[in-house]
Amino acid sequence: MNEKVDKAIDLYKEGKYNEAIDIFSTVLETNPDNAEIYNNIGLCYANIGDDEKAEKYYLKAQELNPKLAQVYINLADIYYRQKDMGSGAELMSQGLYELPDNLVLRHYLARFYMEDAKLDLAIDELENILEKQPENYDVYYDLARVHFELGNYTCAIENFENVLEFKSENPMIYYYLGEAYEADDEIDKAISNYLKTIAHNDAFAPAYKKAGILFFARGDFEDAIEYFEDYMNFDIPAEEKTKIKELVERIKKKCENIG
Repeated sequence: MNEKVDKAIDLYKEGKYNEAIDIFSTVLETNPDNAEIYNNIGLCYANIGDDEKAEKYYLKAQELNPKLAQVYINLADIYYRQKDMGSGAELMSQGLYELPDNLVLRHYLARFYMEDAKLDLAIDELENILEKQPENYDVYYDLARVHFELGNYTCAIENFENVLEFKSENPMIYYYLGEAYEADDEIDKAISNYLKTIAHNDAFAPAYKKAGILFFARGDFEDAIEYFEDYMNFDIPAEEKTKIKELVERIKKKCENIG
């Protein structure tokens, strides 16, 4: 059996999923209660885009061994693709009943809650994880996004700052942090983070627009013009470019009148 399984796994790694299915299936003929084989066949079907058969084999694997964590994760991927958040959350709850200390499943549960707009439940699960894994920056990121959606901008800022302790070179985090500071009416800090976004990725077009808007709101017209003009150099929709160009012209006229 081991030789057949090894051969099937090699075929899977080579992307020969149908051939792998054939060999795994022969293994099931003599080992019909092997949950890992059912799981492996499910993976093969998932990779060829047959989610219906993949789900069937995953569920059989779960039935045979409800403590096989990978099955819950594989099923979760299907439910995400199908946008079936209710089934996903129910599945993760079942998994946590069997494996209460599995923080990966708990994180999946939190993400299903997030997608299903059950944000308070998501916060409970995420905070539960952080109690046991205080350096899990992925959880800080999710917690920040949830708090942002709820309008808890101070909490969002705190959690984005926590992410930066581990991912200090990530332009997206600086951008999200800028949005959180902007929503919290801390304009100087928002501008600072948009500029950090650009410093880490000078092709990140939205940050130029954000910086231009906030410089304009603050009365820093020359800086606003600079960042708006930089923004227009990107491949943005023609209608958007026209609006920004008109705004720049108005700002320039305003500067002339002031002068």
